[in-house]
Amino acid sequence: MKQLLCFLVFISFLVTAEITTAAETELETVIIEVEGDVEQHQAYIETYHPFIEVIASYSTIFNGLAIEGKPEHLAKMETADFIKGMYQPQQYQALSTGNLREQFIQPSYPQTGYSGSGVKVAVIDTGIDYTHPDLKRNYIQGFDLFDFDEDPMETVPEQGIPTNHGTHVSGIIAANGKIKGIAPEAEIYAYRALGPGGYGSTIHILAALEKAVLDDVDIINLSLGNQVNGPDYPTSTAVNQAAELGVSVVIANGNSGPGSWTVGAPATAAHALSVGAATAPAEIPFLYDSLEDMKIEILTMQGASDWNLKKDYPVIAAEQAQESLQGKIALYQRGERTFQELALEAQERGAIAVLIANNEEGALHGMIENQGIVIPVAGITQAEGEWLRNRNEHYIDTIYEKKPTTIADFSSRGPVTVNWQIKPDILAPGTSVLSTVPGGYEAFDGTSMAAPYVSGAIALMKEAHPDWNVDKVFHALKTTAALLKEEPDILAPSIQGHGLIRVKDAIETPAIIYNAELHGGRISERHQEKDFKVAIENLTETEQHYTFNIPKQKTGLHWKLPLSFTVKPGEKQEIAVELAINSTVMKEGVHEGYIELVEKTTNEAYELPYLFVNQEADQPKAAGFEWSMKHFSNDTYTYQVYATEDLKTFTVDLYDPDTLLYKGRLITLDKPATGMNEGEITSENLDPGIYTAVLTAITEQGVIEKEEVTIAVE
Repeated sequence: MKQLLCFLVFISFLVTAEITTAAETELETVIIEVEGDVEQHQAYIETYHPFIEVIASYSTIFNGLAIEGKPEHLAKMETADFIKGMYQPQQYQALSTGNLREQFIQPSYPQTGYSGSGVKVAVIDTGIDYTHPDLKRNYIQGFDLFDFDEDPMETVPEQGIPTNHGTHVSGIIAANGKIKGIAPEAEIYAYRALGPGGYGSTIHILAALEKAVLDDVDIINLSLGNQVNGPDYPTSTAVNQAAELGVSVVIANGNSGPGSWTVGAPATAAHALSVGAATAPAEIPFLYDSLEDMKIEILTMQGASDWNLKKDYPVIAAEQAQESLQGKIALYQRGERTFQELALEAQERGAIAVLIANNEEGALHGMIENQGIVIPVAGITQAEGEWLRNRNEHYIDTIYEKKPTTIADFSSRGPVTVNWQIKPDILAPGTSVLSTVPGGYEAFDGTSMAAPYVSGAIALMKEAHPDWNVDKVFHALKTTAALLKEEPDILAPSIQGHGLIRVKDAIETPAIIYNAELHGGRISERHQEKDFKVAIENLTETEQHYTFNIPKQKTGLHWKLPLSFTVKPGEKQEIAVELAINSTVMKEGVHEGYIELVEKTTNEAYELPYLFVNQEADQPKAAGFEWSMKHFSNDTYTYQVYATEDLKTFTVDLYDPDTLLYKGRLITLDKPATGMNEGEITSENLDPGIYTAVLTAITEQGVIEKEEVTIAVE
């Protein structure tokens, strides 16, 4: 099974060029960010740069212009003082991780009575195969921010590394054919902001966000991200603006788990809904030899029948068997013949099932077309195949282990740095999800798969409740989500937010809780009090009676909660929640948990997550270091680094990657402030080559953090 990278990516500005003769220079399209009045700057360019054409302008999500011209003409724009950048930005990439060793699942169509009819969903991604039979009914229109035309087709081989991610994401939302998406009647608007290989830049994503908002979409899905954990990165700021304009923005939380602080922009945006990935409950088949205590996990191939053997069978190497494989499990080695051919041969020879061992290290994922094949077909590792081959015609049992729903290991965790907010907001299925790809269907893992599940769910909600605004939809989803446990403990808020989405419950919820996330921020004083305003809206025609369960006592924490209160039918009531913190008796770092609110008549419990940082946290002090040649320059480099707190110094030292000999200091920043820090360096005193760069961040408190990266000087 091919792996699909599914988060943020490096982007270069793609040449789009009209070539009239072989001797002519190609035209290049770039998007620039500008300060001030966009129309005024457009007029300036049209007047003083006649060889440059302004082909689009942006002023809703960000200020910018798309311009086209020959490179030598575009280079002259570099000195214009209103241009903030032609962007050497953070890398963005589509987010998926390959497949876990689990059964493939197709996103289940929630039985809500709704299908997303008439709801417009924007997919900002690698493009879409709008000719796919399961998508062509739902695809309405799109735009390509790379080639700058109205054809958002996925990257094909002749354009570079081909892509399929946007098609997969679109199918989860609204496939309507052989497989069904979550909202099979929703309308898909596709924006290609990630190019060959699934990579793209901040500027293309900003332009796609603007285009989607101007196209009046209801929902924007962003199954992409970067490694910068900060709330004010440009893409995070932009999606907050889109949300303020009434668009529901859903973002994949990232695939950099299971460590803390791994969420990246734009999932760090305060007003977007950030989605982590949960595993699906599954019954996993294993081959088991009780005498040698050998357990072999098998991967049922996509398209094959479920592995449902109920007793032991002999396993025989197919090439060593006589004519018949009757009643046996046939073992093959992966080779030149297709899985389909091997399975068909085994079935014709009477095999009860087929195992195909990999011919290299690692698990074997595969698929068959299932044309006339009714027996199970599964992959195993190369080592497991050799073990079975050495025990030819060895009888072996099939056992099954139930795997409950939990957080996927790869799913990025929070909290967000700087403002210390809880992310993700919720979870959705994100492992082994079967969906559309160009030419067929494949199953992928990733928060990229979880986000479109939620986008589809919101399409159902907007059909059910067309008068609900973004805030109400998001809070209904959070109110009704189900917390996940890893016995005996509930998973922390920075891992799962409010828990696993339950869209039917969200549509039919009797109450919505607003401002349920109790963000305490950073505690710097010995004794500090935090006041929160939580609101409960009663959507029923009867009174609702609430009380808080007394939280388990924790050293240094004292909650002041209303004993009980009543919310009248159709009303929205605000209540005060107070938290007193004695920081001197608590460990430094992140403190988090839940307090429980109960509706007494129905005994329905709602969990409110809280999180604060006592004094200092162990978050990365600097992130998102970028080093690249300035656009249209051959002697100047730009750099940027995001500081998650005020630093004493940030330095970059260069070493020979082979001998580790010190080559000198590249960058010194004194007292870089929280947020993005940028600068330029000329190459005059730099020797060309590949270097190991040691990044050193020192905080005001003397904490030292180091990281190694590779950089190139041309």
